[in-house]
Order: sequence, then C-alpha cells, then structure tokens
Amino acid sequence: MITTEYRVTGMTCGHCELSVREEVEQIDGVEEIAVSAADGSLRVTSAGALDDAAVLEAVSEAGYAAVRV
Repeated sequence: MITTEYRVTGMTCGHCELSVREEVEQIDGVEEIAVSAADGSLRVTSAGALDDAAVLEAVSEAGYAAVRV
C-alpha cells in the first residue's frame, strides 16, 4: 500500500471534506481516504502509485486547491 499526502486549501467544514472525498474516491486504485478540514490535509492510500494529476484534478472538481506534500 502506498499513502500519499496532500495539502488542501479552502476547506472549512465537514461538507468540504465530504466533497473532496466523493471526488477522490472515484479515482481507480484508491483504497482509503482521510480528509481533514481542520488541518487542510488529504491522505490517499492506494494499492499502487496514483497519478498526482488525477488527485489534484479531483480536488479541483470539488472546488479546492491542493499540492502534494
């Protein structure tokens, strides 16, 4: 399993977290997602390497910006 961390800006509440989770979970290979508006973090666990661009695009689709940590 590979865990990749991202810093997400603009999240302020549980609904924000849910929006990000719903978009990221659509990416093939994603096994687990941990999102925290409190510290602006997103951890994505997958069986293999994920395409960073796909994760960043998913976060963008949810209405936020992210960078890999």
